[in-house]
Amino acid sequence: MCFSAEASFTAAASLIPAGGLSVYLAYRTDRRFVPLCTLPLLFGVQQLFEGFVWTSGAAGDLQAVQGFSAAYMFFSWLAWPVWIPFSIYFVEPVKRKPFYLVASIIGGILGAGLFLPYLVHPDWLTVKLLDNIIIYGGVELFDFIAGRNLTYAAYLALIILPALLATRREVRVFGVLIAIATMTTYAFFSYAYISVFCFLGALMSFYLVFMIYRIRSLPQDTIHPDSIPT
Repeated sequence: MCFSAEASFTAAASLIPAGGLSVYLAYRTDRRFVPLCTLPLLFGVQQLFEGFVWTSGAAGDLQAVQGFSAAYMFFSWLAWPVWIPFSIYFVEPVKRKPFYLVASIIGGILGAGLFLPYLVHPDWLTVKLLDNIIIYGGVELFDFIAGRNLTYAAYLALIILPALLATRREVRVFGVLIAIATMTTYAFFSYAYISVFCFLGALMSFYLVFMIYRIRSLPQDTIHPDSIPT
């Protein structure tokens, strides 16, 4: 979380077990939802890394700050545009799967272009720790090709549209929540959009625990028969 080390570690301590529970429920109920239900767990790991960014900064360990920040940005730039459409791929009808597969591949290309240069040029990633916020910035590969507004619009589209266009209403609700997180971030926290957007996304991912719990409570004849464990 972007406000303090304590907040980040608290978020991680809540999200990681919640994610574990959602994965377990999905596995026991409808295995197509397992990839999607890992999101709270993954968000929890990301928040854990940001907690270490805070503590490393407080200790004056700049090398550790750089390392944990790079790990945090792996999720921000590469994991989310790949994993979100890829996880929805499994719950969509066969005729719609190619759209989600293509979206995941494009997300991988875009995400790799945003993240991998940090491994070659660590100094491209800058991190500012203020009193109650972390600002991630620096040079991005696509700065040399297109404006950041275009890059970020493509990034957000790959995260939000796959969920909004899903055939399952439960997944569309998650897309609406991510869209709300995006609008809130850019309306009030544009100066620290990466940290705040991921924090709000982490909060929204708690919905997935509720979602799979609700699906589990439905009558068995409403669940796809091939997805029920034998």
